[in-house]
Amino acid sequence: MKKLFFAIAALMMAAPSFAQFNSGGFDLDEENIFWGVRIGVNFGGIGGDLESDKGRTGMTLAGVVGLRVSETVPLFLESGLYYTERGGENLKGFKDPVLNQEKLDGHLNYLEVPAVIKYGFITESDIAILPFVGPYLSMGISGNYKYLKHPEMGFKLGCGLEWNNLYLEAVYQFGVTNIADYDDYSSHGHNLGINFGVNF
Repeated sequence: MKKLFFAIAALMMAAPSFAQFNSGGFDLDEENIFWGVRIGVNFGGIGGDLESDKGRTGMTLAGVVGLRVSETVPLFLESGLYYTERGGENLKGFKDPVLNQEKLDGHLNYLEVPAVIKYGFITESDIAILPFVGPYLSMGISGNYKYLKHPEMGFKLGCGLEWNNLYLEAVYQFGVTNIADYDDYSSHGHNLGINFGVNF
């Protein structure tokens, strides 16, 4: 967690250099392309047959790119590449035949590619509000995934706030694919995240 705090501190120290940019950038007379960086914290869990009775706290690092998809309304398609730590602890409902354990940890670190649709509008205080929804595809690259499959598909929904190119969002993710590595079990991941970043 020390790395997460140092990264957040470094990003906040760099934030004043972006203050000269206008908020949001949602000019209805212009086409917009933006990109940005994100860092945040996750509060994950696993539900289903291999349900976690304790959530896992992890981090997110990401680079994103967005493209305006309408000339008449501020509608954007955003994607990017995320490194995200998810999963849960003390998986219940499964007994390992070799280790004779009934509770196991399911820590999964993913590379994730989302494709969310964002709608932006500006408040009187020049804060851009950006609700969003869309699917994601992620692939496990490390962690304790002995009893869990690597790929996961799901949906994410949330809302972002942008002011002077500084960005803050809350997002909820829920998996729709079975990540249990056994035919007789069905489990799905879920995650609540808070991300901070900068848009350019």
